[in-house]
Amino acid sequence: MNIHVRVLSIGALAKAAGVTTPTIRYYEEIGILPAPRRSASDQRVYDDTDLERLTFIRRCRDFGFSLDQVRLLAGLSISADKDCSEVGTLAKTHLTEVRTRLAELRGLERSLAAFVGECESACAGGPGRECAVFEGIRTELAAGLPARRLGSMASKSRLECRHNYPGRPTAAIAPRSAKGGPAYL
Repeated sequence: MNIHVRVLSIGALAKAAGVTTPTIRYYEEIGILPAPRRSASDQRVYDDTDLERLTFIRRCRDFGFSLDQVRLLAGLSISADKDCSEVGTLAKTHLTEVRTRLAELRGLERSLAAFVGECESACAGGPGRECAVFEGIRTELAAGLPARRLGSMASKSRLECRHNYPGRPTAAIAPRSAKGGPAYL
């Protein structure tokens, strides 16, 4: 019986798995993908098993697993003697990390929304260095908040913008120049 095995070049494998060829080479270099077989002309040669493994790795990365976690998951995915609970533990740990990052991102979103809202309501195109966004960033940094954990300060204290000079229209009704900026600059 003649069994035909599909042979893929690195470019074809990359296209089929939705990654780049440098990514494949990197995964081979760090040992997440096994070293490929070589053709008589020393070209990398892949098959459907390699495609399945690479697609699995890409999906793990899509879910945000680190390369070390992917290495563990890839090993567990082909192991007949490892317990499924290891996979569950790893996934639960990752879920906790994702939820922590989401909470940080929600705090960042609140800060940015407050900065943008303050800028839209109080700024009228004055000097950039006096923008409410910069003031909000300075306020949060002065409060000692780490750069990745911004969030609550902007909503707790009103940000003051010094752009509202007497006689200047607010940003909502300020005339615009041909370049899109306030006409009075």
